[in-house]
Amino acid sequence: MLDLRKAWDNNVLVGDGAMGTYLYQLGFPVGISFEEFNLLRPEVIGDVHRHYIEAGAQLIETNTFSANSYKLSKFGLESKVDEINRAAVRIARKAAGNRAYIAGAVGSIRGGKRSDVSVRELDMFFEEQISALLTEGVDAILFETFYDLEEMRIALGRARKLTDIPAICQFAVDQVGRTLDGYSIQDAFGILRQDGADVFGFNCHSGPKGIMSVMKKLDGPLDIPLSVYPNAGLADYVDGEYIYGATPNYFGECALPFADLGARLIGGCCGTTPEHIASIARTLQKYVPTPLSEGRELPQVQASVVLAERGQQAEKVSNGRDTDVPSIVETVKERHTVIVELDPPRDLDITKFMKGAAALKEAGVDALTLADNSLAVTRMSNMALGHLVQSQLGIRPLIHIACRDRNLIGTQSHMMGFDALGIDHVLAVTGDPARFGDLPGASSVYDLTSFEIIRMIKQLNEGIGFSGKPLKQKAKFVVGAAFNPNVKYLHKAVERLEKKIASGADYIMTQPVYDPALIVEIKKATAHLDIPIFIGIMPLASGKNAEYLHNEVPGIQLPENVRKRIEGLQGAEGREMGVEIAKELLDTAMEHFNGIYLMTPFMFYEMNVALMNYVTEKSKRNVSHLSHS
Repeated sequence: MLDLRKAWDNNVLVGDGAMGTYLYQLGFPVGISFEEFNLLRPEVIGDVHRHYIEAGAQLIETNTFSANSYKLSKFGLESKVDEINRAAVRIARKAAGNRAYIAGAVGSIRGGKRSDVSVRELDMFFEEQISALLTEGVDAILFETFYDLEEMRIALGRARKLTDIPAICQFAVDQVGRTLDGYSIQDAFGILRQDGADVFGFNCHSGPKGIMSVMKKLDGPLDIPLSVYPNAGLADYVDGEYIYGATPNYFGECALPFADLGARLIGGCCGTTPEHIASIARTLQKYVPTPLSEGRELPQVQASVVLAERGQQAEKVSNGRDTDVPSIVETVKERHTVIVELDPPRDLDITKFMKGAAALKEAGVDALTLADNSLAVTRMSNMALGHLVQSQLGIRPLIHIACRDRNLIGTQSHMMGFDALGIDHVLAVTGDPARFGDLPGASSVYDLTSFEIIRMIKQLNEGIGFSGKPLKQKAKFVVGAAFNPNVKYLHKAVERLEKKIASGADYIMTQPVYDPALIVEIKKATAHLDIPIFIGIMPLASGKNAEYLHNEVPGIQLPENVRKRIEGLQGAEGREMGVEIAKELLDTAMEHFNGIYLMTPFMFYEMNVALMNYVTEKSKRNVSHLSHS
């Protein structure tokens, strides 16, 4: 067979189609490791390869898309990476003979998620898989369904340290034509070319038209071969089955436009079958491509330069919002600043909530903060109530954003909605697991960690969406982070807090503290931090409330003397003692911190009105004392 690099210099090669979705169409269930079939059902995988070759495929991929240690560990197969990958190459080689090239398929590990897999781990996982593929002698390495340039560079870099065989790099991108970490496809290709890639292209994520629109952004054929492996359109779920609508004839019709745009390797991804590949092969049977040497050369570009230019572009973007009103971060530097939490109701009646918000406004609170279904209990949307208190009462809303309830799409959409409403103060929290709330059958999403959600929200402030797409204006979010000091080892909690600050947190709000000595300890432990901390104080409503908080609510600890003082007290008597204990805590808190965060128990907002009045009077006395001293 002709050397692969020479083959696509002069021809358009036909690739194969889907493996996983084709096996699903053949009756094999989802949720299992199709890569393990290389060991358990090699004849099935061999038959799939033969079907594609008989349809006209000139390059087939090994059945190894998820055959890395990280992905295989979900099935307890992480010890079989070498065995599974080597078996896959042997199966493909036996099916192909001298009729088709063999590309070792290597899929993304992060898969477009904000994964906590480190660079060192990625490097190790990719090396293990690529080494196994190379041992059996593949003709090329095909990296597919990568969403960000960083991970692609890690994978390609590891391959280039192991081999000089052709490397095909394929991204899964939307029609905007940007990687998830914000690079234009043209810049990403330019960087990868310098890293040693041979072919650049696209697969999965969208059908032919979507990929074609991205290719058109490249402004004509390039002097390097491109590859395209589209899905068979968007999947539809009908009668318990996934159905892809793009027909084989449609795929054949799209093959020529792809070739005219510079594609030298054309196959299919999810939903495609041997019939789709046969249609492509028939269309390209007599096609003569323009020599690659006549294509446009990609400009050389460094990743650091692209990042700098992206930052400069973001600086040019402005949303024109009024900046005269100081943020709480600015206010707390000048004086004692009080944030009061008032939980959204669990039903549709907002009368008491709005009455409480109005009373707190009258008392002079600086911001009203609204939790996001705290303790995983379903409550009214804090976005809706935040807008109401802002528009009707003139109170600044500070909205909690939990990682639990929304995926990446929903989280960005949510944040864009806040921006449209002029709500710019938020608190990023992980969120209590759904199984502990009032709907235990609900899913906990957790696409993002608390660190990542802070970083992604601050990215909106640069005029860049979660997908890396530039936005037409910048957001102006002031982002807070939660801090639990009620732990055995405070220094470890502070280390975690430092990571949140490194992610972009502008201020800190703590869990409720009930020990004056701990407040002093927090001050000492965080003295090196340069962002404001709002000390959390939640007045106790009763003795039963105190025992519940101490024994059952994560992140809250009550000293023995506090529990004794309120033990057995209920109703107004209990609330009165709770306010007195909270005032004593405020005495210490106000001595060491300007930021105060009051939490309202059971909608007893009158308790925090009293505490707000206490803060105001105490601040006035302090000012008066200073003016006379």
